[in-house]
Amino acid sequence: MKNFKKYFYKKKILIIGGTGFLGYHLAKHCLKKKFLVTSISKNSPKKWRYLKKVRYIKCDISNKILLKKKTKDSYDYIINLGGYVDHTNKKETFKSHYIGVKNLTDLFIKKKIIKFIQIGSSMEYGRVRSPQNETFRCIPRSIYGVSKYLATKYLLNTYFEKNFPVIILRLYQVYGPYQSFNRLIPTVINSCKNNSKFPCSNGNQKRDFLYVDDLINAIFLSLKKKNLIGKIINIGSGVPIKVKMIIKKIRSYFQKGYPQFGKIKFRPEEMFITYPDIKKARNFLNWKPKENFNTGLKKTIQFYLACKFE
Repeated sequence: MKNFKKYFYKKKILIIGGTGFLGYHLAKHCLKKKFLVTSISKNSPKKWRYLKKVRYIKCDISNKILLKKKTKDSYDYIINLGGYVDHTNKKETFKSHYIGVKNLTDLFIKKKIIKFIQIGSSMEYGRVRSPQNETFRCIPRSIYGVSKYLATKYLLNTYFEKNFPVIILRLYQVYGPYQSFNRLIPTVINSCKNNSKFPCSNGNQKRDFLYVDDLINAIFLSLKKKNLIGKIINIGSGVPIKVKMIIKKIRSYFQKGYPQFGKIKFRPEEMFITYPDIKKARNFLNWKPKENFNTGLKKTIQFYLACKFE
């Protein structure tokens, strides 16, 4: 990312969801590039994700009146990483991932921003065969996938009708240091470290896993590259990995832990194999993942072994 620091010097960036796993990593890298960083989240940052030079604002983006009051400043870039993480709460999931996006769009269309990066999801594709291509017709099945897809449609309609400068990055599973323990890899690491029993699926499904630094690189390229407005771009490794293999790798590292395979049922909306076609990311962003999964997993395990924050 040569010359990125000079290019972004003192540019103002607003990160929606800046206190979360992805938001923390993005904010940290933005500070290194000399951005002026503001975060909006429903909650204050946990101590282990607090960054001294970030301006933190507490706000629910689904509350349009409050959002307007809290975002009176001007910004050059908006990155939307926000959204309710407990997808079993259908009402809050819909509000944060769709209504929140509508509110952000309606607010910032009136301001002169350079780019609005919407972090989408592979769940928008739903029951669509892999490798999933951006041209495929989406058939989302979960409330999370539906909410994300409706947000994508609203943003693209606003782009076509009013030239709103949006780019959609559709993510697959992202992992790495500082991820919360409600996600697969940190859960397995913690359980194996403590030599505990832990329920899991049969693990035969294949998923795409991307190390967090590769995602951050893709976001920065999206901010700088031209001719991306109005595009949807898949961001993933492009290589599906069997979940059972990941669990066994982590257990092998610790030589302890007791995965209870088959205790968690396969969800109806899940596909057996999910991974993206990433040709568009290569062509338009000149991007491809750099971190080998085994190396990224080792870095992640070592982080959780060294830190005590939960």
